[in-house]
Amino acid sequence: MFRIIRKSLKIGKVTGQYPAPSQPQPEISDAVREKASVFGRSLTIREVDTGSCNGCEMEMNALMNPIYDAERFGLHIAASPRHADALVVTGPVTVNMEKALKDVHAATPDPKLVIALGDCACDCGMFKGSYAVTGPVERHIPVDLKITGCPPRPSEILDALKKLQGRKP
Repeated sequence: MFRIIRKSLKIGKVTGQYPAPSQPQPEISDAVREKASVFGRSLTIREVDTGSCNGCEMEMNALMNPIYDAERFGLHIAASPRHADALVVTGPVTVNMEKALKDVHAATPDPKLVIALGDCACDCGMFKGSYAVTGPVERHIPVDLKITGCPPRPSEILDALKKLQGRKP
C-alpha cells in the first residue's frame, strides 16, 4: 500500500483541464428576461425527463453538489410541479411521455418558464427519426430557453440559469 502511495505522490496529478466549452451560451431574449424577473433572484425548478439517456439528469444533479452549489444562487429543485417556477425538460418527447409532459406543464402555476436542456430536448439529438419519439419539446409546449450540449456541463447550465436570473455568469 505504501508503494502505491509513494508512486502517486511522485507522479502527481494526471488529470487534465476541461476543454473549452464547445457550445455558445444561449442568448436570452428581453421577453424571457422580463418573464423571469418576476421570480427575482430565486428560481425553483422541476426537472422532467421525457425519454432521455439520463446524461442531462446527471449533470442537473451535479448542480446541487458542493462543487457547483447552485443553492447559493437561489436555485432550488422542487418535487412537485405545483411548487415550481420553471420546468427543465430533458430528452426528446416520447410517445409515452407526451401526455405526462402536457399534464406537468398544466400543473405548473403561471407565470412559468420552460427550459429545454440538452440536444435531445432541443432537436431530438441522436433519437431523431425514432418510431418512439414524437419530436422536440417545443413541438408540445412553448419553450423559453434552450441549453444545448450532449450533455451540457453543469457549469454551462449554471451560467445559463444565472444569466436568466440577471446575474453575471
